[in-house]
Amino acid sequence: METMSKFEDRSDYSYSIWFVITTAIFVTALLTANIISVKLASFGRLILPAGIVVFPISYIAGDVLTEIYGYRKARKVIWLGFFCNLMMVGAVWAGGILPPASFWDGQGAYEKILLFAPRLLAASFIAYLAGEIANAYIMARMKVATKGRWLWTRTVGSTLIGQGIDSFIFILIAFSGVIPPAGLVVTAITQWVVKCAYEAAATPFTYLAVRFLRGREGKIVTPAVDPPEG
Repeated sequence: METMSKFEDRSDYSYSIWFVITTAIFVTALLTANIISVKLASFGRLILPAGIVVFPISYIAGDVLTEIYGYRKARKVIWLGFFCNLMMVGAVWAGGILPPASFWDGQGAYEKILLFAPRLLAASFIAYLAGEIANAYIMARMKVATKGRWLWTRTVGSTLIGQGIDSFIFILIAFSGVIPPAGLVVTAITQWVVKCAYEAAATPFTYLAVRFLRGREGKIVTPAVDPPEG
């Protein structure tokens, strides 16, 4: 009976279907971005990785998680995304070293698209952790400072810092020595601006998601100022 009551405790957000769905969106956006970012897309004079179309969604989902469920839960989801990403990379690598069937001619394409250089992977992992954790932390602190008001200031403000950290760390680690220093700065700033513009444009959808989840989770989530730990 004691075990049953523990599992029925609705105060634990992990048993909420909406928490699970938001987490799934976050992780899916992250993994998809890492796969498709191998393609470089041209937008006039701008050259950006194709992951730009989906990676900012992970920041939007992260904002929603922090706003509704608090910094501690959001941080756990960020680490979950990291380990899911690590597992995906391990599986892709293992698949790549398996001997291809004699009639299958896709080994070269598989290696070119899916087997990222270790340097790029390291850059992606470090930038992701630093950027996402900073984003969630700043948003939680701003929620305290604004007493839960002005959601748009928290989503945009936290993204400016989180995406800035992410973009500069990734570009510096991945392309130092490959791109001239001035080019590194320009590339990092370009990605940062585009990602932040994406987040700003998506603000109305963030509001809709937060309002929807508050309506569904109101009885089990304290709509509170949830100061982060330490």
